[in-house]
Amino acid sequence: MSNYHTIWAPPTAAELKKGSSAIEKAKVVGARTQRERDYIAAIEVFYKVADKLDHRTRTFAYSESMERLYRRHPSDREAGIFYALALIAKGMMANDQSYANEKKAAWILNRVLAREPQHPGVAHYLIHSYDYPALAHLALPAARSYAKIAPASAHAQHMPSHIFTRLGLWQEAIRSNLDAKAAAKAYAARNHMPGAWDEQLHAMDYLAYAYLQGAQDKQAQGVFDELNKIQRAEPENFKVAYAFTAIPARYALERRQWNEAAKLTLHPGTLGAFPWQRFRWAEAHIHFARAIGAARTGDTAAARPEVEKLAAIRQALVEVKGDYDWTTQVEIEHRVASAWLAHAEGKHEESLRLMRAAAELDDATEKHPVTPGAILPAREQLGELLLELKQPVAALQEFETSLRSAPNRFNGLYGAARAAKLAADQKRAKTYCTKLVALCRQADSIRPEIDEAKAFLAGKEERLSRVR
Repeated sequence: MSNYHTIWAPPTAAELKKGSSAIEKAKVVGARTQRERDYIAAIEVFYKVADKLDHRTRTFAYSESMERLYRRHPSDREAGIFYALALIAKGMMANDQSYANEKKAAWILNRVLAREPQHPGVAHYLIHSYDYPALAHLALPAARSYAKIAPASAHAQHMPSHIFTRLGLWQEAIRSNLDAKAAAKAYAARNHMPGAWDEQLHAMDYLAYAYLQGAQDKQAQGVFDELNKIQRAEPENFKVAYAFTAIPARYALERRQWNEAAKLTLHPGTLGAFPWQRFRWAEAHIHFARAIGAARTGDTAAARPEVEKLAAIRQALVEVKGDYDWTTQVEIEHRVASAWLAHAEGKHEESLRLMRAAAELDDATEKHPVTPGAILPAREQLGELLLELKQPVAALQEFETSLRSAPNRFNGLYGAARAAKLAADQKRAKTYCTKLVALCRQADSIRPEIDEAKAFLAGKEERLSRVR
């Protein structure tokens, strides 16, 4: 079972071989009880004929086999927990926004939690069950208790931040990931790892994202600087690839430093022999940032090849049935970048069409657990484009829609405040300015947007119409 990473990614060929071998050994040794035989049979469903059936088909079959085991042994709480985890995986693949599988998993887990409140697996999987904008508030108690259950575990320290991030509780997310990063470093030291552990990088991405939302830009710079000093990371997986490309892209784009974004680089030798060719979707983040940066500064000649590179990466990605759909995520970035390029070229109707298409596609997909959120939310970008097109009423609607799924984002709140002011909606402008100022109580850097919000609240004449 340890070779099947239920909600992360399909097993590698080596992991499939190890899992199948373990099952055969278990069958040779022989199980003494029917319960043990049922466990072996349940996991065998996933590994059996892996060379003929795709990952998604085997995952759904495994979920059904775990359901049978769970119903046959109703007093076995661990069977319930493993069945719940299988349901979460099934729900992620189904992309069903009624969240029927996730809700069923949470119901099972909550029943176990009532009897075993210190069970680390239950709290962990509850967070994954509710890791969606519409459900995140239901996991807040589990998020706030999980870290105390397993204080030495980097992942246990990090997991609560999934919910804190979904709810825009940035200071709690920061504390969670500072603890996770420290625990990951301690683990690497204890085990004499030659490089950074992937859990450290995973925590760093969430940490940088949270710092940037509260304008703690110096702290975010510290994360970025630490990232640039890492020469090796292990295991060489998608968590490493994601963090190494997302952090620099976020750092430039969230601060609206378009020239900085346009010049981002990912050197071929980054992380030594890291297999970047396996993670082209991660490389897309750098091209996305460069495309946005160039387009927002009006450099269409520089933006166009970056947009073309995004299209090429999307075309090159091969869908693995049952794996996360990174192709769609690259397509969303391609549409957002194409929209800003079209706007820079004066093609305003085309830019709006492309950005709406990006927002609709983004709304229809769920994020992967590896990421705290999109590099830039497409619907928030639609709001920004509408402001550029002098449509503040429509822009305000888009910012408010974006804030419902990504609450307390700095640029979402500022965009809503600016749109409300330009639409002569003083009440809502005051509401969003107040939220923005409160959000940035821990700010350690100067952002003009905060000064503008404070000036507006003080009744000064300065307008929330800054364009950066």
